[in-house]
Amino acid sequence: MDSAVYITHTASFMPNAPVSNDEMEQRLGIVNGKPSRARALVLRSNGIRSRHYAVDATTGEFTHTNAQLTAEAIRAFAQQGLDINKIDCLATGTSIADQLLPNHGVMVHGELGLPRCEIVSMAGVCLSGISALKYTWLAVRAGEAQCAVATGSELASLQAQARHYQAESEHNVAALQERPEIAFEKDFLRWMLSDGAGACLLQNKPNTQGPSLKIKWIDIISQAHVMPACMYAGCEQQADGSMKGWAHFTPDEWAQRSIFSTKQDVRLLNENVMEQTVEIPMLHLQTKRGIRPDDVTWFLPHMSSEYFRKLIIKHLEAANFPIPQERWFTNLATKGNTGSASAYIMLDELFHSGKLKTGETILMYIPESGRFSSGYVYLEVV
Repeated sequence: MDSAVYITHTASFMPNAPVSNDEMEQRLGIVNGKPSRARALVLRSNGIRSRHYAVDATTGEFTHTNAQLTAEAIRAFAQQGLDINKIDCLATGTSIADQLLPNHGVMVHGELGLPRCEIVSMAGVCLSGISALKYTWLAVRAGEAQCAVATGSELASLQAQARHYQAESEHNVAALQERPEIAFEKDFLRWMLSDGAGACLLQNKPNTQGPSLKIKWIDIISQAHVMPACMYAGCEQQADGSMKGWAHFTPDEWAQRSIFSTKQDVRLLNENVMEQTVEIPMLHLQTKRGIRPDDVTWFLPHMSSEYFRKLIIKHLEAANFPIPQERWFTNLATKGNTGSASAYIMLDELFHSGKLKTGETILMYIPESGRFSSGYVYLEVV
């Protein structure tokens, strides 16, 4: 039996009109009446010119939930002439769902109103979307599904609203003045993350017309055995590096300490992310998969910031895997950093660009700074 699996269709959904750098703070809100000092610094280095928020520009109200963003991406398949009622497996990935329970996948299923099907919801940060893709790949490959959909989605702007930082700012003014890096680590991500959703439809046969992407392999590699947590939410990092979960704090502390806000140790990130997610994994993949630089036609890196471009180049070269810039494809500047959705949104734009030719290959690189993991997806255009 042919166990080949193909991405036959891709889709994405970006809510509302693009938001420029100058419009960001108005859309997300000003904390404690003072414009962010981190915003200009972050925007200078991240290279993002516009992004999308599920926030109405006039009323400030949210136009979509995370589940609704995901459902809209899947509905785009119907606009491509597909019968989404034939989906028999749906795997979703997101960093932070709309609720703790039920899981994100069943909420998307409910939004769509599809017939009964298998539902899987992946946890994590950026890699949750690729974990969903790997699940559907294996499900179709095993013959357990015939028409599977994998998704990645984020509603980052909800957590980035000023009201989620107000209580801590008022309660902890002295501490923030004494250690301004605390404020930066929490403010930093407000200007890095944005909203969007993407989806891939997987089948065991390629399209009869137009391109399909044969999945050669998907590898997900964790470095948590040697690295501490770097990006986290719903907890607070302790002096020894351990995490104290949200349930160990009082409801008052949830607000006063911004427990549910997403935070990132920027210094730890900058000093380690490239070695742990590029250099070490690429050395491993060359041994495991036998892949070489000439085997890559298109390189799709999920970059949170243009700041990392030169570092990716440096560490690819250190791993004896240089990829010339003309083979890179990214839409960070216009779509922003949409976390677990970024890889899907990149792939969707390339898939519908008309640039792909039979026999070309795509290597996708997705790092996750949660505790330094990475995902690599290798595809062939057929």
